Formats: sequence, C-alpha cells, structure tokens
Amino acid sequence: MKLGLGLYGNMLNADNFRFAKQAGASHIVAHLVGHFNTTASKNATVGYKDMGFGVSAPSADSWTYEWMRDLRAAINAEGLELEAIENFEPGHWYDVLLDGPKKREQMEHLKQIIRSMGKAGIPVLGYNFSIAGVWGRSNGNAARGNAGTVGFHAPEEPLIPNGMVWNMVVDPEAFDPTGAHGTIGTVTEAQLWERFTWFLEELLPVAEEANVRLALHPDDPPMPTLRGTARLVYQPGLYQQVLDVKPSRYNAMELCLGTVAEMSEGDIYDLVDRHSKQDNIAYIHFRNVKGKVPHYDEVFIDEGDVDMIRLLRILHLNKYAGVLIPDHTPSMSCEAPWHAGMAYALGYMRAAMQIIERGG
Repeated sequence: MKLGLGLYGNMLNADNFRFAKQAGASHIVAHLVGHFNTTASKNATVGYKDMGFGVSAPSADSWTYEWMRDLRAAINAEGLELEAIENFEPGHWYDVLLDGPKKREQMEHLKQIIRSMGKAGIPVLGYNFSIAGVWGRSNGNAARGNAGTVGFHAPEEPLIPNGMVWNMVVDPEAFDPTGAHGTIGTVTEAQLWERFTWFLEELLPVAEEANVRLALHPDDPPMPTLRGTARLVYQPGLYQQVLDVKPSRYNAMELCLGTVAEMSEGDIYDLVDRHSKQDNIAYIHFRNVKGKVPHYDEVFIDEGDVDMIRLLRILHLNKYAGVLIPDHTPSMSCEAPWHAGMAYALGYMRAAMQIIERGG
C-alpha cells in the first residue's frame, strides 16, 4: 500500500508537494477540475439559484502532453510520484454524457488526453460518469469538536438547467440558474448505461494501448436518481456491472470508501475484499461517514461508521499495492483548515499502515 495526497488544480505547486512529502505521502493525485478548496461555500452544493462548482473553462495548455510531462517532473523533483489525474473537465465531454451532437468530436479529444497521459507516464485516469455530478451537499459541523463538515440531507432536487452538467456550467449562454432557459430533462437508467457502454467501448482500447487505467468513481451521493437523472453506481453490486461491460485490467475502480459507506445496501468489507483480490482497484479514496443516504455526514476517518483499520487489514492481506489518498476531510479550527485536516488524515493513515505492514 502507498500513501498519497490529492491536490486540486490551483494547489499543484512546490509548497504543497513538500507538504505532502512532509506528511508522509509518496504519491500525488492531481484533480485538475475547478478550485474546490478555495472557500467553504464551494463544498456545499445544495441550492437551485447558484452555478454549482462554477464554469468549466478548461485551459488548453493544462491537458497537453507537455503540461503533463512538466507537472510530473515538478512532482518528481520533490521526491514524489504522480499516480493519477482525476476527472475530465466537464467542458471536454458534456456531450458524451448528454449524448449530444459534439460527442464524437469530444471523444476524440478524450482519446488524445489518454494518449498524452500514457506518453507522460501517468498510469491512472480517475473519472465519474455522472450527469448531476456531486450535488446536494450542505455545510455543517458533524465531526467532533464542531469541525467543519459536509453532509447530504434529502434536499429538494430541481431538474438540471440547460448549459450545466456534472454540477458545472459548460455553456454560460444557455445557462440560467432558475431554469428559465429550460432544463436538460430526465435521463433514464437505460439511457445512462447505453451512453456509458459507448464511452467505454470507444476509450478503453486507447487506454489499453497507452497503458493508462480508467478508474470509475461511484456516484456521490449514491442515490438511484439525482435531479431527474439516473446514476451509474449507487449500490456496491453495480460496480461489477461496470467491470463486466468490458472486462479488462484497464477498466478499473476509483474506489471511494466514503461513498460506498453511504450506500443503502451491501457490505463494504466484502466489496473491498472481493475487488482487491481481483486487482480491480486502481486507487482508493479513504474517507469515513456517519449515516447513509438520504441522510449522512462526512466525519474524521476515525469516528465514522466504518472500521477503517479493518479495511486496511483486508487490503494488506490481499496484497493491494495501490495508492490510498484521504478524501475531503473535516476542516479544522486553525489558519490552514484544509491542510490541518489532511495532515491529520495522512498521519493516521501512515501510522495504521506501518503497524499493519509490520504485523501489528
């Protein structure tokens, strides 16, 4: 097992690479989409009259081979490895998700991104095949000491306005937060799986050739539908359906333990045991929660409903050799709430991994 840290696009700099190294991490996962750590309000996504996580306006430079090469070199210079890029920009693939007129053009760009990653030596692309994206979270103080947290508590679910997908605005001219310019309507389960199957059939051969694993994140919140659109993996057993669409080592899981814990069915320990034995897990989001859909709160990794040490023991027993990163953590009361929360999680994970690997 290897310890990593996820960094948002605006945090990919030497200071944060050194922070990761100092906290015991050996790997970085680069989340290029958005600037989710900048304000507390960015964590909360409840509401109709807002722009979600903002406008998806991807920089052409940041998705090229040269940019990826230089990013990896900067990470390597601080004694770390770049394990994965996490999430496509919604602006790059909204019509793949919506089955729109630009889907083939956008798919060709996704293929080029995967080829560039392979050339740059980045082994994993984590993604979430979702139309509504991460939506419905509200701010709270559910963790001990009233630490800042996010949770999901059965909010009202307005349909998604035109010009928005994955909880980001992809077409500012078509978008109106009130829905005055119309909505994208509903998407059925059959439609979503048809789109996903096409996506995988098109992209997986390129990923196999480039030696880049495509790793699917489960739907968070894991509801069967959200804002009128079906969800792909909202119960543990649905992961196997994803893997069965195109069996390949390169069709893999970005396993979010917090999301699985939020699901209304299944056994998280069985899921981790089964898929780590089968080498289906590309990397892991290490997060704990209290409760299940439609009501849950994210908390510190040592105070939630899941026995995280038990999961680490299962992974160790099954010789899991991939990366684990702390997911979004509670914000601590200090001048650097994000860094403090991550440092706590990394320290906990590093100590637990060392004890388990030494036979404790």
